[in-house]
Amino acid sequence: MKRKIFSIIIIFFLLFCFIVFLKGLDNTNNYVPNEFTGKKVLSFNAKKLFNNQNINSDELFDGKKFYLLNIWSSWCLPCRTEHKHLMKLSNNPLLKMVGLNYKDNLGNAKKFINNMGNPYSDILVDEDGTISIGLGAYGVPETFIINEKKIILKKFVGPLNAQSLKEIESLIE
Repeated sequence: MKRKIFSIIIIFFLLFCFIVFLKGLDNTNNYVPNEFTGKKVLSFNAKKLFNNQNINSDELFDGKKFYLLNIWSSWCLPCRTEHKHLMKLSNNPLLKMVGLNYKDNLGNAKKFINNMGNPYSDILVDEDGTISIGLGAYGVPETFIINEKKIILKKFVGPLNAQSLKEIESLIE
């Protein structure tokens, strides 16, 4: 009799655990960054990749055109696949492209740009990731389209593709 009661208790316990875990599958607690679209890009200081010169973001985003701020790393495989799309966008005279190198070995970052081409007018270094986090990024690659008033128009999470290019071009026309 004790064995039967113990078995029933174990079955109910396992059934309870199964239901709790099943319910947990529906409840995703993924981190979703704050929505920065429509807000002014934060002001930050960074060093340039090739000459180690300090620059303020207010000097970069000088109010003359649209800007593409791309967060990338040489160790990031999706960054490599999106690079050809960035090279195409670099030909657009309405767009100034700024690269933000995220937590990377500077030698590897320079080699990446030298081997694959440089679509950026400026490349900044974010050694510890604080600039990227301040912008609302939580991975690489991420791309922001910013207007002449320093307002973020659109954020692309993940690598750019042909569809992203069309969307960017429609935003800056």
